[in-house]
Amino acid sequence: MCGIVGLFLKDRSLEPRLGDLLSDMLITMTDRGPDSAGLAIYGGAPAGRAKITVQSAQPEEDFEGLADALSEEGVEASVSRKSTHAVIELDARVLEGARAALAVIRPNLRVMGAGERVEIFKEVGLPKDVVTRFGIRAMAGTHGIGHTRMATESAVTTLGAHPFSTGADQCLVHNGSLSNHNNLRRSLIRAGMRFETENDSEVAAAYLTAEMEKGKDLGEALGSALSDLDGFFTFVVGTKTGFGVLRDPIACKPAVMAETERYVAFGSEYRALVNLPGIEEARIWEPEPATVYFWDHEKAA
Repeated sequence: MCGIVGLFLKDRSLEPRLGDLLSDMLITMTDRGPDSAGLAIYGGAPAGRAKITVQSAQPEEDFEGLADALSEEGVEASVSRKSTHAVIELDARVLEGARAALAVIRPNLRVMGAGERVEIFKEVGLPKDVVTRFGIRAMAGTHGIGHTRMATESAVTTLGAHPFSTGADQCLVHNGSLSNHNNLRRSLIRAGMRFETENDSEVAAAYLTAEMEKGKDLGEALGSALSDLDGFFTFVVGTKTGFGVLRDPIACKPAVMAETERYVAFGSEYRALVNLPGIEEARIWEPEPATVYFWDHEKAA
């Protein structure tokens, strides 16, 4: 049992409140998963710039002098530390080169996510503590997703926490269990995908990344997942400009959605949504089994 939330803003005037609203939603889901928690925030970025969010078990050692070490490798970047995480901002053209350099100069760092807009923060602990530790309430953005975990099939670790990100500006949170993840993992590795954990949810994220690399948008990739993924799942997925929801054909994991002229919201339970502005006037529904729900700031839903 885990708790997942998501918020996609249509009204730009709400963007300064994204972190605050999403934090309240996730904290409400604490009793569904007290082991670890995480959030992905999609914020603005200057044209041509990108970000890499990294995590360290020894932040004092790994983050000290990191910008200078990258510069020595030919990567000019700024580093903003947030507790055990740091956000590295750099020219988007050197993003992959920077990731390769980090593996050499700071091999103990773990990349939580990378892209033009996403920042991902996750740690062991309660949602309220994770929110405070990383200053999530002060963060602005267009959309975001969150997860609080109750571990059932793997250890309670930072890497095992959600969201999982396996592609640029793409991440996934998951409630459920996949039964064919081992076979699918082997297939994705042969196709060139890399994995940090044995978690089945990371396989789901990598599957969607691989499908989108074939030219599919998020909605199309989620549609393909219905035939290729076995098990019980509710997914909430973020991309650079998009937000998607999918439940398996049996749909035994709880889910509720709300939509107004200002936002689309998802929660494992309705109580995650009750403090959203204008929720009294929202259209509330339970997402249908085996049905793709997909919104994108750059195209019609």
